[in-house]
Amino acid sequence: MRRRRGRGVVALGIVLGFLGGLGACESAVQRQRLSICRKAVPALVPDKTAVRILRAGTGAAPDSIRVDYVLGHHPHYALCRFNAGAVLDGISTDRTTLSEASLYLLKRYYLDTPDADEPKQKIP
Repeated sequence: MRRRRGRGVVALGIVLGFLGGLGACESAVQRQRLSICRKAVPALVPDKTAVRILRAGTGAAPDSIRVDYVLGHHPHYALCRFNAGAVLDGISTDRTTLSEASLYLLKRYYLDTPDADEPKQKIP
């Protein structure tokens, strides 16, 4: 009887460890998605325009991130769509949706360069 109880405790520990690992993995993917979407925002606005990021978080659609920001006194948003991991599949803003070619150029020539440093602002 005591041996069965010991096995049950070990099995429970394994299951809880597995579920905790899945949660940590999801959290890492979510942080990576947030970072990518925040990095993309400055490339979506006109040159020399000051961007103030208000907040970033999960979007309404699955596997999406929404970043709310202000240009001057006007609020805007960017909605980044991702695959099941952290690969950027599309970006829409309150003004437009990036074409496949624009998305490719953004990823290839901006997000993969040192110029895409994440804005140094805290998100409330």
